[in-house]
Amino acid sequence: MGSAYEEKVKMFFNEHLHEDEEIRYILDGEGFFDVRGVDDEWVRIHLGKGDLIILPAGIYHRFTTDSKNYIKALRLFKDEPKWTPLNRAPESDGNPARKGYLRRN
Repeated sequence: MGSAYEEKVKMFFNEHLHEDEEIRYILDGEGFFDVRGVDDEWVRIHLGKGDLIILPAGIYHRFTTDSKNYIKALRLFKDEPKWTPLNRAPESDGNPARKGYLRRN
C-alpha cells in the first residue's frame, strides 16, 4: 500500500487524545477503535459501513483497520476543525480536555 499509508496507520494506532470530540462516520470497510475504560483498560469497538462513533474530548483512544486493511471514514466537526492528536504522556494527562473528561466520567 505504500510507505505513506503505513505511516498513517501507525500514527492512528498510537494512543492519543483530542481537545475536541472526534466524530467518525464509516463509509466503507471495517476497523476498530480502542478506548480506555474507567479502570484504564482497553475497550475495543468494532465499526463497519454505516456506523457512527462519537468520542468525547479528552478520552485516550487509538484506531486500526481489520484484516482487510481498508476503511473509508468521514470525520465530522462541531466547530472549527482540529486535527492535532496529543499522544499519551504525562503532559497530556494534565491537558484541560483530559481533566474535563475525567471530571465528567
